[in-house]
Amino acid sequence: MRTHRTTTLLITAVAALALAACNPQAADPDDKASAPGASAPSATPTASGKAPGGKASGKATTATLPQLVGKGLQTAQDEAQAAGFFSLKSHDSLGQERLQALDRNWKVCSQTPAGGAKVDTDTTVDFGAVKLEESCPAADAPAPQPAGKTMPDFTGKGMKAARASLPSNAGITVKDALQNRMVLQESNWKVCTQDPKAGAALNGQPLSFTVVKTQESCP
Repeated sequence: MRTHRTTTLLITAVAALALAACNPQAADPDDKASAPGASAPSATPTASGKAPGGKASGKATTATLPQLVGKGLQTAQDEAQAAGFFSLKSHDSLGQERLQALDRNWKVCSQTPAGGAKVDTDTTVDFGAVKLEESCPAADAPAPQPAGKTMPDFTGKGMKAARASLPSNAGITVKDALQNRMVLQESNWKVCTQDPKAGAALNGQPLSFTVVKTQESCP
């Protein structure tokens, strides 16, 4: 009987030690960081608006936007970002709806907000641009407005902009006015002639245009 009792006590002691090894929280009840229900310190902002570590949170900052008109578009974007402005966009200053696919081939004609303004750094900066070999207009040309019941005058306008202002279900034919080139990217072409002429009623009839490259002169 004495041997059985001793064996039982030994087994109980070993089990208790094994349980303590598997559950360090029970072995160290004074360690409040690891006690059940405790959590790690959070980065919740304090009453001063700063999270632990001194970094501001949830507040917009202001900075002076550099004057970037006249610079290359890529350079302007780099300098705007260096000043803390990362929400950037650009548009065609000639109103032809061309895409600035390669920023290094464009230069800045206008910027909104203007250079020197002190604004929130999350403000969107919009650059008006033309290609390097082109001259900036006195003011950004507006894109053609949606056509109503009559045909607008698209002469000299970008073909892409002209198409965008016409009904989406319109039948449109576009031909090169100088050679027999295929018009693959309409943003690089401008309108020379149109049929019907400006002011004619739009009643669903087919529309046709002759075009040349943007830098070319119409015949």
